[in-house]
Amino acid sequence: MGKKNEYNYFEAFASLSKYSYNLAVSVHETLNKFDPTIITERVKAAHEIEHSADIAKHDIMNRLVKEFLPPIEREDITALTQEIDDVTDSVEDVLIYVDMFNIQTIRPEILKFTSLIVDCCKAMDEALTEFKSFRNSKKLREKIIEINKLEEDGDALYVAFMRNLYHSSKDPIELMCWTEILHRLEKCCDNCEDVANIIESIVMKNS
Repeated sequence: MGKKNEYNYFEAFASLSKYSYNLAVSVHETLNKFDPTIITERVKAAHEIEHSADIAKHDIMNRLVKEFLPPIEREDITALTQEIDDVTDSVEDVLIYVDMFNIQTIRPEILKFTSLIVDCCKAMDEALTEFKSFRNSKKLREKIIEINKLEEDGDALYVAFMRNLYHSSKDPIELMCWTEILHRLEKCCDNCEDVANIIESIVMKNS
């Protein structure tokens, strides 16, 4: 019989991923209704979410230090926790760079990318919800495939938008700013796929 107060790492993973999803939604809404006069305030709000995610991450790691027999390997818990946190950090970075570069108008294609990131973070969150029952789940594999597909869509958007950017502008500052922001957007999807890859690896090792 398990201990009543036993720490549930799988629930902790799922809770941690919700910070990524909530922040992705916030970033998309901020850029969709973009107002450069309040962007610094929105960055501060985003940082509060990221800070809360950091606290949750440290809680997992502190529990792991005291854990006698974790449900999966310590290295896997550490890696998965860090990768989920990396997603949150990369989503926050998008807003930070928009503010840092003093962007005044959001290019329409950027909203397609932020919408895709919302979908990617949602799929990651759903995958981590299924992860707690990975030995019996019929949906986990589907979610991993969905994340991989969304990451591929992100790669395609990145290439198309970069091409359009360099064909439509010759302004070096504009090119530098949007190149960096597009890179940050692509990284969000890459980080989600990294989470999916670790989940898949853990399932393989424990099946």
